[in-house]
Amino acid sequence: MPEPVNNPSSAEAPDLDWSQVRETVMMLSAAVAQIQHSLRDGGESVQTLTDSFTSMVGNARVIELAAASLPQSDGKASIVSNCAAITEKINEAIVAFQFYDKLTQRLEHVAHSLDALAALVAEPQRLYNPFEWRGLQEKIKSKYTVAADRRMFEAILGGASVEQALALAERENARKEEDIELF
Repeated sequence: MPEPVNNPSSAEAPDLDWSQVRETVMMLSAAVAQIQHSLRDGGESVQTLTDSFTSMVGNARVIELAAASLPQSDGKASIVSNCAAITEKINEAIVAFQFYDKLTQRLEHVAHSLDALAALVAEPQRLYNPFEWRGLQEKIKSKYTVAADRRMFEAILGGASVEQALALAERENARKEEDIELF
């Protein structure tokens, strides 16, 4: 196990300087580090996939253009239909990437929120100040870009359980899907 930088008292080896607040801050910081590390790893993988899909779209287009110059035949029809199938699958993958982007944004928001919470908890003059807590809550709430996420946060602050807040978001998402017009 690596040595801590400043050797503060810890739950593993408590002394008179031990603090549950410091333990809380360390645990929050560990969570933030794990989220940020995962986001970086995921971002690199997604960039590789994005580059691959872009290349495949270009290759499919070149094949399709080359096939256009061929005389009509079953082979030409097969090439054109397979190019269309490839393009359709790539478009489905792009939609999946949009959901991944939404996931990434949410995780980044969680990491920033945990980091801000750790900063508040680490300062005793802020820790016991209800106005600081309200400010933190408003700051976190203002960063939500998805209405369902903002309502989940409000529900939690209003005393709802995690399960109740998730059910609220699921109902809202189902309602949105019903409102979508396909044309």
